[in-house]
Amino acid sequence: MREIAARLERAARDRVAIDPPAAGCAMTAEDAYRIQIINVDRRVASGRKIVGRKIGLTSLAMQKMLGVDEPDFGHLFDDMMLVNGGECRVNTLILPRVEPEIAFVLGRELRGPGITCNDVLAAADYVTPALEIIDTRIRDWKITLADTIADNASSARVVLGERKTKPAALDLAVVAMTLQKNNAVVEQGVGSAVLGHPAEPVAWLANKLAEFSQTLAAGSVVIPGALCRAIDVRAGDLIVANFEGLGSVSVRFV
Repeated sequence: MREIAARLERAARDRVAIDPPAAGCAMTAEDAYRIQIINVDRRVASGRKIVGRKIGLTSLAMQKMLGVDEPDFGHLFDDMMLVNGGECRVNTLILPRVEPEIAFVLGRELRGPGITCNDVLAAADYVTPALEIIDTRIRDWKITLADTIADNASSARVVLGERKTKPAALDLAVVAMTLQKNNAVVEQGVGSAVLGHPAEPVAWLANKLAEFSQTLAAGSVVIPGALCRAIDVRAGDLIVANFEGLGSVSVRFV
């Protein structure tokens, strides 16, 4: 496991994709999370700070494609966070894609098991528009569930919007979203695309973390999954996501 973790870390550092690590062994999801944690611990030891979590595979279509029946998660670090309206350098990534999401920022700790959607809404300080820039250290996005878990759930960068909204102010399940690439609408989505309600994956995560004796701390940023498919990006692209009732968020790739 440590050898696979080291290969993934080198791939991220050198920006050179590797063959799927799960292809050469019988890697389970549990094995993959252990590999992820090895690199999380390594990054924390180097001075990076965990600021939250990301959740992936929150659409039934993606779960069916990978043959799984639950989401996965990864860790967000302080140096992954970008400024709204700022720039993302593509030469720091391998094969980036962008997903629009509704981010939760927690006002108090969530400790599973037994956490519900309503618990999440009560614990959230606010929600805000987000763009997750996903990337893979695995060649050509040819990933299995175990591959993406080991690779920190394909996480790379996150952009949070500036507008903060209390979850009780609107029904997040019906929030409509339009995604623009270079001023043209390329995708649309709605909050219910994320397991029926954006708070549901956060509840799942709090309960899943209990299996690792972990909690979601107050102040954590949690991005619960995309409202539409991920779109490919390259240098020069301007991405803007508009969320009804929540505001907008943008990033330019350079």
